[in-house]
Amino acid sequence: MAIPFLKRKPLLTAAENQQIVAAIGRAEHKTSGEIRVFVESRCRFVNPLDRAAEIFAGLKMDQTAQRNAVLVYVALKDRQLALYGDKGIHEKVGSEFWSERVRMILFHFYKENYAEGIARVVGEIGEALRTHFPYDKDTDINELPDDIVYGR
Repeated sequence: MAIPFLKRKPLLTAAENQQIVAAIGRAEHKTSGEIRVFVESRCRFVNPLDRAAEIFAGLKMDQTAQRNAVLVYVALKDRQLALYGDKGIHEKVGSEFWSERVRMILFHFYKENYAEGIARVVGEIGEALRTHFPYDKDTDINELPDDIVYGR
């Protein structure tokens, strides 16, 4: 007896995916900074910030020229998230900035508006990056892809 292939339900719908990717594009259009979103169902670590640091390094986000990359990490089923900014942006905005953005995204998550929460936090991170790392049409290159990275 053959076992039928089970297709897992996508973590985000196509529309939600597009909403987030569009937000990344809009945010990065104004800055030399880079934003990536990583979504998985479960966090392998007790502390999601540790998982975010592992993913950040794995995606080579620590290799941007100005050290101005930011990872938005979300484990949907475990209801965990972390924002991980590289040295360059973290030195400019400080810990309270990240804490405020986590509170903002959680407001949307409590209403199960995951894509809206992620898109909004991407926009706010983009504004901070624009302030400290403005876009320069002569020198800016897109150092990292804008698509969402999906884990398990």
